[in-house]
Amino acid sequence: MSTADPVTAPAAATLPPSNPLAEPSALPYALPPFAEITLDHCREALLAGMAGQRAEVAALVATPEPPTVENTIVALERSGQLLGRAEAVFYNLASSNSSDRLREIEREIAPLAAAHSDALRLDPALFARVDAVHQQRHGAGLDAESLRLVERYHLDFVLAGAGLDEAGREELRRLNQRLSELSTTFGQNLHVATEAAAVLVTDAAELDGLTPAEVGAAAGAATERGSAGAYLIPLVLPSGQPVLAKLRNRALRRRVHEASVTRASSGEHDNGPVAAEIAHVRAVRARLLGHATHADLIAADQTAKTSAAVDELLAALVPPAVSNAQAEAAVLAELATADGIELAPWDWAFYSERVRAERYAVDRASLRPWFELDRVLVDGVFRAAELLYGYTFTPRPDLAGYHPDVRVWEVHGAGGEPVGLYLGDYFAREGKRGGAWMNSFVTQSQLLDTRPVVVNNLNVTRPAAGQPALLTLDEVTTLFHEFGHALHGLFSHVTYPRFAGTSVPRDFVEFPSQVNEMWALWPEVLAGYARHVESGEPLSADVVGAIEAASLWGEGFATLEYLAATLLDQAWHRLDPETAVPDAQAFEARALADAGVSSALVPPRYRTTYFQHVFAGGYSAGYYSYIWSEVLDADTVEWFRENGGLTRANGDVFRDRLLSRGGSVDPLGAFRAVRGRPADTGPLLRRRGLAA
Repeated sequence: MSTADPVTAPAAATLPPSNPLAEPSALPYALPPFAEITLDHCREALLAGMAGQRAEVAALVATPEPPTVENTIVALERSGQLLGRAEAVFYNLASSNSSDRLREIEREIAPLAAAHSDALRLDPALFARVDAVHQQRHGAGLDAESLRLVERYHLDFVLAGAGLDEAGREELRRLNQRLSELSTTFGQNLHVATEAAAVLVTDAAELDGLTPAEVGAAAGAATERGSAGAYLIPLVLPSGQPVLAKLRNRALRRRVHEASVTRASSGEHDNGPVAAEIAHVRAVRARLLGHATHADLIAADQTAKTSAAVDELLAALVPPAVSNAQAEAAVLAELATADGIELAPWDWAFYSERVRAERYAVDRASLRPWFELDRVLVDGVFRAAELLYGYTFTPRPDLAGYHPDVRVWEVHGAGGEPVGLYLGDYFAREGKRGGAWMNSFVTQSQLLDTRPVVVNNLNVTRPAAGQPALLTLDEVTTLFHEFGHALHGLFSHVTYPRFAGTSVPRDFVEFPSQVNEMWALWPEVLAGYARHVESGEPLSADVVGAIEAASLWGEGFATLEYLAATLLDQAWHRLDPETAVPDAQAFEARALADAGVSSALVPPRYRTTYFQHVFAGGYSAGYYSYIWSEVLDADTVEWFRENGGLTRANGDVFRDRLLSRGGSVDPLGAFRAVRGRPADTGPLLRRRGLAA
């Protein structure tokens, strides 16, 4: 078997017992002992973990016994536990607590990890055993989850190229190696470029429009970067920066906007050529695997199944989204003209907030004192989970995270039974990538007798010393959204780790999180957390009503910027191997124009050079997943309304039939088990103001 490639494979190694990752952690729920783990421990464990799993698989293949589910598929499920522990720690640190040394290790490990994956998936002897089990699966007396596991493993191997001849497998190894190097480069370029693009302000008067707490936070950020006495505006990952809605100084708005949309697009950290090469290598790989494009390869393993199905949904959304955005632009242009200026992209958010304030009596900036982080989390996010599912969250200050910012809660079910741990890492800092996400340190599995340990990362601006952390309404929504992913992991109740938690198709994984974000403004949840940080006064019913009345304002912009990014992703991944892209920015401009979503006023939510989701993440040709999942989400929220809202009965149905099942059942079948029918697009169109 090819599990010992002398060029790329790590040498067989035994991890010293002194390495904290050598054995499962003795801490509650196997929480990693972060205080004891160094980056070199991670490196050693990653190398030893790869070598160890290859040895395990070599023994599996060498067994003289005929292949069975237990000695082949389940054995694969049990393999690589050391590697899994090391990867869970290292890659979370790479996202949330990076450093020069970590990035150095990441560059070393990336090609080795790709070679390791290929050594397993492209081994003909291993695939022969998997294929033999697959052929015999219907006569093996398997339960439903075990049958699905066999079918899932076989599909994984086929899509990974296991059916290729040796020349094809060798070419695939080369392509995968290059992709691992390129995606690492893209992510590291973006990380460095985003930190470098933070906007430094020397005159506090330019920050007019920000609250004293926000000015203090900017001063603190500047001091941390060695610019005491100045003010720093760090960039978040999307094109739109939150401060653009507040800054009255137009020149500074322009500086922030241009810094955002030109990130990683020139100089030493230019991601344009990197993205173009990634798209080309993916196109070559897709052709090798028997698909016309990378988008077709990806769709084959999603609930969409085909690129044509994706096109059908997107085509229905583009015209009304463009029309709505144009109507919003006309309103904003009138306001800008009255101020003696021509509306520009850096003005959109500022005047859009004015419309909310004047037309709907909603000043979103002034709402922040009602959204204090801990209160939103405990009395909002956690409370909604208790209302729906009976779950409770108890602080565990005795348990440490990987950074002083990280807090730990123990989770219990409705009957008081232990469930797992929830970690929260909410503040932006140097070394942490932009955006918000959920990761798992331990996934649930009855086979391995493990319970979930999950983490949420956000990038809330750290308040000045002694000040409360106040959220924007968008950050409140993000917190609820990411917690939906966390619940997906915490609710997992499956036998096999392959199916645990969020291990579902990419175009289904956002569905539970998008449902959860809807609870943020439901009256019984909002009333619990939306209280003034100083007076304790609840957010008035009039303000809540105004927020709801204004909910459709801005949907044209939001939908168009999202669709522009989605269609840009599709354009890059519909390329064939013969098409070269010498200029990434020119390609982007043509792609947006051809898709009918090019707008001088509405840039894509992510432009090519900082589109981390698709060039350094798991969403390549899959960014459509958010809107695809929103069809399911909007229809599900309507089901909750029809059946009495946030009740334990509804929560139990949603958890038991869908959230707890992970990838162990057909995702759309799980949706039908809740809704009673296939999804209807009507609720989504109405939510976004796109219905006729």
